[in-house]
Amino acid sequence: MVAADLPIGDRIRHYRGGRRQDAVAGLIGITPDYLSQIERGLKVPSLPILYALAQELGVPIAALLSEQALAEADAADTAEAAVGRALLGYGPARSAPPVPAAELRDRVETAWRTWQTAGDRFTQASVTLPDLVADVEHAARAARGGTDAAERRAVLQAAADLYCLLRSYLRRTGRVDLATLAADRAMRAAEDADDPLRIAIAQWNLGHVLLASGQPAEAEEFALRAAEQVATAQLPELERTAMGGALQLVAVVAAARRRRWWEARERLTTQAASAARAVPDSSNVGWTVFGPTNLALHAVSIEMEAGETCEALHAADAIDTSHLPSLEREFTFGLEVAACHSQRRDDAAVLLSLLGLEAMAPEDLARNPLARRLVLTVIRRARTMHARQAEQLAQRLGLV
Repeated sequence: MVAADLPIGDRIRHYRGGRRQDAVAGLIGITPDYLSQIERGLKVPSLPILYALAQELGVPIAALLSEQALAEADAADTAEAAVGRALLGYGPARSAPPVPAAELRDRVETAWRTWQTAGDRFTQASVTLPDLVADVEHAARAARGGTDAAERRAVLQAAADLYCLLRSYLRRTGRVDLATLAADRAMRAAEDADDPLRIAIAQWNLGHVLLASGQPAEAEEFALRAAEQVATAQLPELERTAMGGALQLVAVVAAARRRRWWEARERLTTQAASAARAVPDSSNVGWTVFGPTNLALHAVSIEMEAGETCEALHAADAIDTSHLPSLEREFTFGLEVAACHSQRRDDAAVLLSLLGLEAMAPEDLARNPLARRLVLTVIRRARTMHARQAEQLAQRLGLV
């Protein structure tokens, strides 16, 4: 059994098993070099060659073809589908009594802590989120038509917090469409609650949705406009500074995605850095993890995306992530370090980084597209010992 998104070349290598590459190539009438290029993704086999390979490897030709879409029946039973159904209105009957705001707040805060700190956060979210989403949706509907203003505001605040969490969860489970819906609902709930902090947090989430949907120019413009609004918002100094800095980092990422490296670096070292100096790492305002360490991690990200791997790795060596309040952010940093090693073709370092990430957050490693690509790259080009370890890792991740 192989993963649905495993490329054709990696499928062929998997089914070839321990058979020699030159032996298989000779039996189907192609050169070993051509088969090697197919397995490394450099060449796409013609249908006759693909058919011959399938015959020789003893598998149906469909086994060598990627199938990106899940069957509808399979998808309907996933936790992601259950969360989506709750978000779209499936939940308690309208006549059922709503859960009180205080209980919702505790459940949402617990869900956020778990999401940011647990290595098995996807499993835990699959248990927690469907019912929590349904209860918050039901309570929000009831509160909007209720007469208790304080309860209404507290429910909407809890709803805004949950929708921001959903944006992160849904984006990482491949549902950018529903992540956009969740981010929009976070903004609506924050505005209805008339809560300046949550409005800023919702804007930060909307910026990330725009990035995830491939709209960096729009994300940059939106984040900078939101940062201007936060600068004059009626908020405590720490919250105003942290959210302004977090929005600047969205603009930094957007500039990097547009390959405007110098603009990203300048904004990081001026606008965002001045805010980070006033915000301790432990504050985690709005669950954004904004602070000096997160700022340093973004500096590494810029250099990695720009291809300046020596600079990125040099900067990474000076960063201590052990005190970050988010395991997720620490994982992302480790993955970017692995990507830098991959760009330098240091497959031993890539494998060592990936194995460390597996111990830290195995579910993130299994789901992350970059992580999966890095594992396959090591399998394709590394020496036998490292390739064998990478193949074992691929099996644990469900790639093969």
